[in-house]
Amino acid sequence: MSPSAEERDALFKSFGRAFFKRDADALYEVCSPDFTWMTLNEDGSAKAVTGKAAIAEQLQRRSADLENVRFEDVHYHHAPDATFMTFRLTATRKDTGELHEEVGIERYTFQDGQITLKDVYRKPT
Repeated sequence: MSPSAEERDALFKSFGRAFFKRDADALYEVCSPDFTWMTLNEDGSAKAVTGKAAIAEQLQRRSADLENVRFEDVHYHHAPDATFMTFRLTATRKDTGELHEEVGIERYTFQDGQITLKDVYRKPT
């Protein structure tokens, strides 16, 4: 059974704190041991990141090219078996100082009251 909307909101609050602190230990307090982060490679192809060490590395890598990263217009949409988060991301490119913007949607699924999948879809605006 999937967590309630209130339980999911609490999970996402803790998940967000850990994510922005790049703290894999804290992330795994709300994620299942087999947590998978589906993201994109530089060429746009899909990439599955699994395991605590790989997740920690991905957390460090995600901001290698960008600074002042902000998620804006964040909205959670709870469905029976998944939660979808829509967002707009703004940042500054470290190499050029140019503004970087994207829009995206993330799909989260749950297992035993924890987050088990983060599936990211995004595109530049």
